Amino acid sequence: MAATLAACGQNNPLESTSSSSPTGATNPDASTTGDMVDLSQWYHEYGEEGVKEAVERFAAEYEAANVTVKWTPGDYGSILAAQLLTDDVPDVFEAEQGGSLEQIRSGQLEDLTELIGDAKDEFNQSVMKRFTYEGKIHGIPQTIDMQLLYYRPSLLEAAGVEVPTTFEELVAAANAVKTSSMGGFFAGNDGGIAVLGTLFIWASGHEQLNDDRTEATFLNDDFYQSLVAYRDFSKSGGVVQSASAEWYSPDAFVNEEAAFQWGGLWSLPAITEAFGDDVGVMAFPAMGAKGRPAVPFGAFGSCVAAKGKNVDASKDFVKWLWIEQEDKQVEFSDAFGTHIPAKDALVPKATKLSSGPGAEAAKFVADSGFANDIMWSGSIGDKYNAAVSNVIKNNADPAAEFEPLKELIKSELEKLKG
Repeated sequence: MAATLAACGQNNPLESTSSSSPTGATNPDASTTGDMVDLSQWYHEYGEEGVKEAVERFAAEYEAANVTVKWTPGDYGSILAAQLLTDDVPDVFEAEQGGSLEQIRSGQLEDLTELIGDAKDEFNQSVMKRFTYEGKIHGIPQTIDMQLLYYRPSLLEAAGVEVPTTFEELVAAANAVKTSSMGGFFAGNDGGIAVLGTLFIWASGHEQLNDDRTEATFLNDDFYQSLVAYRDFSKSGGVVQSASAEWYSPDAFVNEEAAFQWGGLWSLPAITEAFGDDVGVMAFPAMGAKGRPAVPFGAFGSCVAAKGKNVDASKDFVKWLWIEQEDKQVEFSDAFGTHIPAKDALVPKATKLSSGPGAEAAKFVADSGFANDIMWSGSIGDKYNAAVSNVIKNNADPAAEFEPLKELIKSELEKLKG
């Protein structure tokens, strides 16, 4: 989900490496509040204009503590990880997917299971499943980003094809609508390998790991055939290999360089501005007989540092903002870009999701949303991505290419469980 979260709130992933510094956004009455608790709250740098001012306003409106917002440009994950190892930890902070395995195992995150309580049922259940590890919850979902497939209904109608529901139908539709000046399908300037990599697992009907998280569950013919099917599609000329912008930007689609484009929900405003009602969205279609539609999602969770100076006050603030203040939750998701409120009941209140493609997209997460397992570690992901690339780009035999991953995944999982 790094790709989803890195692109969160913008048309291009963050490239800034500038140092972070406190914004000084505090409760305006801090000087007169005497013994009121001081709390620090960290955010990564969102790309849309107005988000920083909004979260500063949220903090200032909290009356039970003086909350200082720190806006953190650059590699937020690395900066946060380093800070959590010091004695000066942020009291409240965003963490990808509600906290990493390392953060949880090392005791850096306060257990928020009792804090969320029965309210957990109000949140998107696909997200809550990912946010739960060994029955405990360490982050409260803030908003949801996702990836999906864009198309224009008028192009399909003109070519006499239906909206595809399987990968085979997507291949046929992309080839039917492409022209000498417009390609069929685009998912990045590497042919779509990086961003679509784990989708081949989910779309072929499998999970990454078994329930016990002891081994991979996808290393079988269904998965191997999904790679071969995409390789055939890619080498047939149906996949645009190079466009004017990357998959996370709407530019290639808006410029009509491809009839179908894999992209982010954050691109919906620019795409609807270009084509009005002539915009359709779909999940990545099922691959093979056991397949299913799939979309990846990413969500930052609001976490509390277990070593914070005032853990109880931090938990009270998180509960106030991300569980109780639903008007602020809708604003955070809807006012500065296109995101999905983490609570199901708030989705219709988001103007960009109340109807049309936005409403469909929100339903995709609930019905077909997937995220990397918390134990899908960097080394596993790196080896997996290299194998996918070798199969699709270099015609490697998938069964032979992935055979070494069986033991590698087992050994890595043993290390992580140790």
